[in-house]
Amino acid sequence: MNPRTVRIRQAGPPRGATAPTTFTVQLSSTRRGARLARLLATQWLDEHGVPYRCTASQTAALIVAELAANAVRHCGTIGRDFRLRLVLTGRTSAAGGVLRVEVTDARADKPLPPGLPRSSPGCGLLLVDALASRWGERINDPITKTVWAELKLPTDRIVLRTDRRR
Repeated sequence: MNPRTVRIRQAGPPRGATAPTTFTVQLSSTRRGARLARLLATQWLDEHGVPYRCTASQTAALIVAELAANAVRHCGTIGRDFRLRLVLTGRTSAAGGVLRVEVTDARADKPLPPGLPRSSPGCGLLLVDALASRWGERINDPITKTVWAELKLPTDRIVLRTDRRR
């Protein structure tokens, strides 16, 4: 994939429907690709009513960043891109919802270790475990695997974090 090319597919429900809203992008398996995944996720969430500076957006950014960084770390070779997929369900102007973050990489031969890793290289999954409502892994086929996490969004209103720097 050309590093200057980003393929974005976006789908949303028809007016009045409550179907999930999705965002999918395939990125190069580089540090730049992982950073772009986080930036695109927060931009997409902002466009769907979850502002940049709110706790939910920042939590989602941390989860996306960790899952994307893991995909880059384990697939960081030429030709092994990763795919970020976000699915927002049950969100209306007055109701909360669930954000599902999925990162698919081309390393089905490297499944997650059993149980939560306690060593320093695996601390990111501990972070995902602490922040997500639930998370897991799915082997799709002999080549790809998906690591996913779900985050419950606020039920009434989004609370903005205030900047306390002086």
